Amino acid sequence: MIWELPSAALDLSRHGLLMGVLNVTPDSFSDGGKYSHANTAIAHAHQLIAQGADIIDVGGESSRPGSRPVSEHEEISRVLPVIEAIAPHVLVSVDTTKAAVADAALRASAVIVNDITALAGDPRMAAVVKHHRAAVVLMHMQGTPAHMQDAPSYMNVTSEVRDFFRHRLEY
Repeated sequence: MIWELPSAALDLSRHGLLMGVLNVTPDSFSDGGKYSHANTAIAHAHQLIAQGADIIDVGGESSRPGSRPVSEHEEISRVLPVIEAIAPHVLVSVDTTKAAVADAALRASAVIVNDITALAGDPRMAAVVKHHRAAVVLMHMQGTPAHMQDAPSYMNVTSEVRDFFRHRLEY
């Protein structure tokens, strides 16, 4: 199984790949905002690379339950310096729901867009991914980060999530 990226082909048939998550947000659910400044984020990215990360996923907007969106400008200002600094050393994924952020990140040498809305949030996202020939990671959630834990409900979680991804892949 080969995953074709704009700048690389990743062979997934022999082993999995390790993706380091790097949230450059002051309200990160995973690290409490520990890497919200570019210098600390870049240093942590290099530590993740030294520990074997094949890909670094850089996110500039928290998606923790109850989080609020930030502007495109704010998100770009958070992720771009980090992406520019680490892209020569590792494959970079940008974790965003905004087409303008994805476009800026891909221009700065990111090769993957990790979209928690599965290309359904920003109507321009699919065109940006296609234009850059970027790889894409589709995620699933009910609602938005601000409200996704208010009342999640499934009649059959397996079939509903499968159908969701089938629909998004057809899109």
